[in-house]
Amino acid sequence: MGVDFGDSIPREKIQLEDISGWTLAVDGYNTLYQFLAIIRGVDGGHLKDSKGRVTSHISGLFYRNINLLELGMKLVYVFDGKPPEMKAQEIQRRAEQRREAKDQYLRALQAGDMVQARKFAEASTVLRRDMVSDAKELLGAMGIPWVDAPSEGEAQASRMAIEGSVNAVASQDHDSIVFGAPVLVRNVTISGKRRLPSKGIVINVQPERIRLSSVLSTTGLTREQLVDFAILLGTDFNPDGFEGVGPATALKYLKKYGRLEEIKELKEALQTINYQEIRNLYLNAPSVLGVKPTWGSLDREKLLSFLVDEHSFSRQRVEAAMARISSTKAVQSETLEKWFG
Repeated sequence: MGVDFGDSIPREKIQLEDISGWTLAVDGYNTLYQFLAIIRGVDGGHLKDSKGRVTSHISGLFYRNINLLELGMKLVYVFDGKPPEMKAQEIQRRAEQRREAKDQYLRALQAGDMVQARKFAEASTVLRRDMVSDAKELLGAMGIPWVDAPSEGEAQASRMAIEGSVNAVASQDHDSIVFGAPVLVRNVTISGKRRLPSKGIVINVQPERIRLSSVLSTTGLTREQLVDFAILLGTDFNPDGFEGVGPATALKYLKKYGRLEEIKELKEALQTINYQEIRNLYLNAPSVLGVKPTWGSLDREKLLSFLVDEHSFSRQRVEAAMARISSTKAVQSETLEKWFG
């Protein structure tokens, strides 16, 4: 889930071409969840290979990376490590939501309601360890480095952005900004047209850029107050936030009192969460590594072996995609629109 700032912070709509040549630390788990949720059949089922193994995440990762590499981007994927104990409640809540969504998916299938089936299938998405292993093997064959974070992946990616080893963090969640990343880019891995089965419409998902400096100047908050702002709205470490407190009220409190613990109206509610520990996690990110990623080159034979021989991908399509990277005349980038039509 992450922090939901909504419209309370400035965000700039961009094209992927605007960040051509950038180096991005990509939120690995976040990206794989997106592909597993979105790339599905009409009945909500995953794409699978000839042995019945799920390949939606592999397909999304390969073809989207081709698009981004063709634009001259350098990518490094960052995967979550052991979650902080404070996140246990949120992890349990998500698991319960997925179980309920799966039950509703099966009921919708039985009733022949494919629209609802697709909707609940997306909400029931589960990322397994073997899927992460698949992703890492694919990335290695593409010459794209990956990092296992000691704990929160977004904390690790943000530290890399702060230290200048990447230009920005790429993630759907806003937490990287709270962790101090100078720039966050959203919708990089899912930009393009997307069908919303529950509403029966097609929307255009456009990338956006969020700069920490603009967030602070627009809201009038310091970096420390931005963390308190996030805690007031609700984070993965206090997912319920505070009853009756939205962005406008949270900003008003911080402008009036300066710090979370000084807000008289919330004194009793504050006793129910360890806000000091949450604050320290965002401000100091104690569990991160010093990383200087190195990039390799696309290994044609390994990719053909992994995608075509192992997972039943079309040789013609895979070879055509690889040719776009090596060709001096790049053709127009493909998108994931085919999965949303």
